[in-house]
Amino acid sequence: MPMTADQTQARAATHIDLGAIFVSLELRKSTWLVTALSPGSEKMSRFAVAGGDITGLFSCFASLRQKVQRRKDRLYPLVVIQEAGLDGFWLGRVLSKETWIESHIVEAASIAMPRRHRRAKTDRIDGETLIRALMAWKRGEPRACSMVKLLTPG
Repeated sequence: MPMTADQTQARAATHIDLGAIFVSLELRKSTWLVTALSPGSEKMSRFAVAGGDITGLFSCFASLRQKVQRRKDRLYPLVVIQEAGLDGFWLGRVLSKETWIESHIVEAASIAMPRRHRRAKTDRIDGETLIRALMAWKRGEPRACSMVKLLTPG
């Protein structure tokens, strides 16, 4: 049976509100790329922050939370994911100190990718892929990805 355009759009617009703003960080030396998916939104937002600029990153996070609060009349926490590597571990420790941020570090090789064809490698695609893997992991999908445990000094 053929599917109408309205049926296709209804299936694509299915949302699961997990009660948080999902954020992925692509950590490069000069620039950190922030990709965010807010509750009730289908579109992912993208921002750039200078590499190592914690103040700029927290300003970006605060701006995201304020926009969602104005729209939804609720202050949502952030669930953040970044790959293990260059700045992933120290940044994970900094983010974990905040009560309104849940920080996760993922092993990049553990995220499933299609094997049948070559995939484009862009930061935009990587940011979206990280958010999708994080959301699947939060929903309890066991093979979505493999998170790294943060070791605390001491």
